[in-house]
Amino acid sequence: MGTKIGVIGGSGVYEIDGLQDAAWVDIDSPFGAPSDQILTGRLGGVEMAFLPRHGRGHVHSPSTVPYRANIDALKRLGVTDVISVSACGSFREEMAPGDFVIVDQFIDRTFAREKSFFGTGLVAHVSVAHPTCPRLSQACLEAARAEGIKVHDGGTYLAMEGPQFSSMAESKLYRDAWGCDVIGMTNMPEAKLAREAELCYASVAMITDYDSWHPDHGAVDISDIIATLTGNADKARALVARLPALLGPERAPCPHGCDRALEHAILTAPEKRDPAMIEKLSAVAGRVLG
Repeated sequence: MGTKIGVIGGSGVYEIDGLQDAAWVDIDSPFGAPSDQILTGRLGGVEMAFLPRHGRGHVHSPSTVPYRANIDALKRLGVTDVISVSACGSFREEMAPGDFVIVDQFIDRTFAREKSFFGTGLVAHVSVAHPTCPRLSQACLEAARAEGIKVHDGGTYLAMEGPQFSSMAESKLYRDAWGCDVIGMTNMPEAKLAREAELCYASVAMITDYDSWHPDHGAVDISDIIATLTGNADKARALVARLPALLGPERAPCPHGCDRALEHAILTAPEKRDPAMIEKLSAVAGRVLG
C-alpha cells in the first residue's frame, strides 16, 4: 500500500509549496461539500492532498467547518495519513508564540458539531484513548526539528466551540485546574472522525498567543495573532515539505492500529444495519462493512 499524505491546513495555511502535477479537484461526499476543493499532487515521490480547513479566503468559522465531509473526502481520495495544522493559544509560559506543539491529547468542549459518522441504524464505538498516531506525530516532530522550529513533544489541546476567545476565568480553569497546554477551536471532532475513518492523524499546533490567562499579555489581540500566523504558516509549509522523505512512498500497516480502528467497533447486528447508512459509509467503513 502506498502512502498518501493529507494535510488539513488551518488559519494562514492555504496551500502547499512545490507540488508536482498540482491540481485542485472536487470530491463529492455524502456528508455534504468539503470546506473547499482539494489540492492534489506529488512531493518527493509521495502523493499529497491538501485541504484548507476554513476554505480559501477563510469562509468557514470553527463551528461551520464541515468536518465529516472533509475527512470523508480525504478517505475517498485514498489518503492514509492526515496531518492537522492549526493555530492555537498557549497556557504555558515555556510554550511561546511562534512555537509548535505536537499534540497527543485532547479535551473536547465543543457542542455544536456532528461528531460521528455513525448513528441510528449503524452504531459503532471507537477508542480515542490515544487520539493521535505516535508514528505520524514522531515524523512531524522530526520534520519540525530539522527545520529549526522550536517544537514541544506532546501536549493537551483544549478544543473550545468559539468563535469567541476564552474569558479569563475559562482560561485559568483550563490551565490551572485541568492542566491543558494549548487551546484551539478546530481539532475536535476532526481527530475523532479521523479515527472512525481509520486514518492515522497527527496534530501540529502553531502557537499564536498566550490566551487570556497571562498577566503580562492581557486579552487576546487578533492583530497580534495575524502577525504571528504569517510566520507560523511559512514554518508549517517547510515542515510539511519534509514529511514525504520521512514517511516514504511505501506504507506498512500502522503499528498502533489506527488503520484498524473499526475492527471490533461496529455493534449493530448485520441484519439490522440500515442499507442507506452502509452506502453512506462506503468510504469511511467499507473495509469492515464489505
